[in-house]
Amino acid sequence: MNTYLALKWVHILSSVLLVGTGFGSAFYLYFIHRTKNIQAIAAVSRLVVRADFWFTTPAVVVQPATGLAMAIMVGYPLDQAWLMWTTALYLFAGTCWVPVVWLQIKMAALASVAANDSAELPFRYWQYARYWERLGYPAFLSMLGVYGLMVFKPV
Repeated sequence: MNTYLALKWVHILSSVLLVGTGFGSAFYLYFIHRTKNIQAIAAVSRLVVRADFWFTTPAVVVQPATGLAMAIMVGYPLDQAWLMWTTALYLFAGTCWVPVVWLQIKMAALASVAANDSAELPFRYWQYARYWERLGYPAFLSMLGVYGLMVFKPV
């Protein structure tokens, strides 16, 4: 297998992990909130934090490294519009994702305390959940834009 194809395979795999884990985590946390089941919310929020650290975080690092390496290997000028837009959208998604991770950690801690104390989730939890959701939509849409640019590479 040549180096380019190996990089491409890692790039595609990491993009699937990045977007798939993000979407899957968002799906489960969004819908578990609708149950108001504090034990389930605590368990899912804890797993969402783990998934971000185990899968999303490594993919966040691998994506630009492999993308840059492939662009250089193929000889794409790095100032091409599609590469610059890809970078901008990726950075925008990351700007949304960093506070989302912080919110998820705080939400998991609050849910854990509530579950252990057999108490209601505090107002702050639901505030964090609203911010988490509002940041997730533009981040996900940005990543869909990155996918489109990677596939179509418009001139």
